Amino acid sequence: MHAAIILLVFFLTYVGMAAGRLPWLQVDRTGIALLGVIALLASEAATLDDLGAHIDTSTLVLLFALMIISAQFVSSGFYDRCAEWITGRRGGSAWLLAVTVAVCGGVSALLANDIVVFVMAPLLIAGARGRGLDPRPFLVALAAASNAGSAATLIGSPQNILIGEVGNLSFHTFLAVSLIPAIFGLVCVFAVVWLLWHDRIEGTVLAVTRDVPEVPRHPYDRNQTIKGVVALVALLILFTTSVPREIGGLVIAALLLANRKFTSRTMIAVVDWPLLLLFVCLFAITGSLADTGFPWSIISWLQDAGLLPESLVILAPLTLLMSNTIGNVPSVILLLQIWPSPPQGSLYALALLSSLAGNLLLVGSLSNLIVVERAGAFGVRLTFAEYARAGVPITLISMAFAVFWLAWTGWLPWWPGGAVE
Repeated sequence: MHAAIILLVFFLTYVGMAAGRLPWLQVDRTGIALLGVIALLASEAATLDDLGAHIDTSTLVLLFALMIISAQFVSSGFYDRCAEWITGRRGGSAWLLAVTVAVCGGVSALLANDIVVFVMAPLLIAGARGRGLDPRPFLVALAAASNAGSAATLIGSPQNILIGEVGNLSFHTFLAVSLIPAIFGLVCVFAVVWLLWHDRIEGTVLAVTRDVPEVPRHPYDRNQTIKGVVALVALLILFTTSVPREIGGLVIAALLLANRKFTSRTMIAVVDWPLLLLFVCLFAITGSLADTGFPWSIISWLQDAGLLPESLVILAPLTLLMSNTIGNVPSVILLLQIWPSPPQGSLYALALLSSLAGNLLLVGSLSNLIVVERAGAFGVRLTFAEYARAGVPITLISMAFAVFWLAWTGWLPWWPGGAVE
């Protein structure tokens, strides 16, 4: 009976992940996952100790530490300065769009991309409106560039952080694997968005039909920004040592919290707590499913059939499908919980492809949803179809190149059982 309850809760939770929210209720993915955990506890299908044993604390600690580092840049006004620099540049709309893609993609490679888009979306909206431009193409570029840019490093996105911790992947090796596909992805973002929107960027200013909140601003503090840069560089240096990444990140975060300029409450308030809670809940639910033995039966069958996602012909479409149904973070958590001892080549490929796959549809990535929600709060409606019109070609082109790159550089074979070239 306990196994049946766990299977039902798991199924309903991931159906909810695919739907995005519960019908007629304001319950998002984090709320759905939390309800799933509560159902397991209330039904006595699992205990707190059982669920706690499945939580990857090292991933959560590193993710928290990176959010604190990103909070330093938020509080210092770094993002405000970036937005002002982007929208204040001389030149036409093509140049403005190119700078948006380059800056947002570059920042997302080193800082938590969900915080990047949360802060940058309203700033770009205000800047575009100030220049008499339609904000929507810049919001599409922000979301897509944050996903493509985050693919370059192990700390660019939540799912990359998880994959790096679970697989103990090398930061520098991952950079060598993913940097070129990530840059190619950013080029795709600019080319596709410009091709689709260039004749509508100017002269298509959206009317503001209701009162919108004032865009939050943070005055630029040069010294605090330098402090954030020093902290980020120190973290990257620690990644080259034997110090566990989560411990190094936590030490850097502690030094930033001991701040004379910003209160610790201000810094901690910037942390994306719903995302951390989503991780905790999904770890618990998928871990409980693994305890039933059901996933191992499926994995055993796939292994006997030679259909494990250890080749590009299986991993690439699987990643694309899962990322754009249940989301790239839930799909990665699910795969890593039920996939025994994946080879490192598959993990490098999974991190790269899941980040790029998140660009296909709005539901593919948390950063996409954050951009849409933030835009709506500031009077800009970005529809599912408007995003997909750019997201589909961006994803298919960038993923095709990434698959070719992974095969050509020898990280993963094309076919099941094939030798890496």
